[in-house]
Amino acid sequence: MSAEPKPPSAEPVSRDTPRFSIASSPHLLDSSRSTQGMMVDVLIGLAPVLLVSLIVFRSYALLQVGLCVVSCLVFEALCAGMRGRSLPLWDGSAAVTGVILGLSLPWSAPWYIAVIGSAVAIGLAKWVFGGLGYNLFNPAMVGRAFVMLSFAREMGTSAYVRADASIDAVTTATPLAAAKMESVMPDLWPLFVGIHNGSLGETSALACLIGGVYLCIRRTASWEIPAGVILSAAVFAGLASGIGLSPLSWFHHLLSGSLLFGAFFIATDPVSSPLTPKGKWIFGAGVGFFIILIRVFSGYPEGVMFAVLLMNAAVPLINRLTRPVPLGGLPTVKEAVG
Repeated sequence: MSAEPKPPSAEPVSRDTPRFSIASSPHLLDSSRSTQGMMVDVLIGLAPVLLVSLIVFRSYALLQVGLCVVSCLVFEALCAGMRGRSLPLWDGSAAVTGVILGLSLPWSAPWYIAVIGSAVAIGLAKWVFGGLGYNLFNPAMVGRAFVMLSFAREMGTSAYVRADASIDAVTTATPLAAAKMESVMPDLWPLFVGIHNGSLGETSALACLIGGVYLCIRRTASWEIPAGVILSAAVFAGLASGIGLSPLSWFHHLLSGSLLFGAFFIATDPVSSPLTPKGKWIFGAGVGFFIILIRVFSGYPEGVMFAVLLMNAAVPLINRLTRPVPLGGLPTVKEAVG
């Protein structure tokens, strides 16, 4: 009597053998991409915005952005050393945070504003959570929110205007401030080109569009997020204008302030934005809604910073609600347990 054939035995798998590779975001689907490459793309995309700020604000823009970048790099090295990590300066994330933070500040901000904002952005918003990929909120916006609330005089509406300045653009109020306080309708061409007052990176809608489209083409930024921001802001700004809540039209709202700068360079941060396509649309639409809500009903003429931070807090919930259903459907509780 012949022995029954034995089924092939599977090779024993040790419990210590990892079955999955788990890492923090950003999650790159293309193996040829890297975090450093993405950050270089962001810096290239920011180049037109930085160029216009240098033309409009001259040496003030160079000093402000340069000080933020150097401060972010220093605090990145200090925080990494305190946590026993290798020096992470070459991934470019700290430099990107510094450029975005510098471009979000007024031209007249004192030097300590840049240093303190950089310290909060890197130390509190990034390394307290564990470093790159673990932060819940956009670091640059956390840094700016801190200095804005802590130094109201240096960061308020009056900080943008200086009547005796040698720069023509800063002798009048920002378009959003003039519209909120004096119901003045700004001309569209200066808003589009960038010949007006404002934070360093928000003056030129054209520069933001050029850099933002580059990021979307390179797939460094998910196009769904800026599309959601722009469409949502246009709809709610149109409603606000139609019922008399805002003196600005929807087109003025899109070109004014840092809406386009925030839509392309801040809201698209891969760490603090949703992972799913549907979630990105929801995230962008929420940012656009809160921008107009804050502009219309609050005492602040601008709302991009707070809108992004509010939606950053909702990202874990958005990811959970929009996770794709696997083939065959989600398992029942009985199947999941055993």
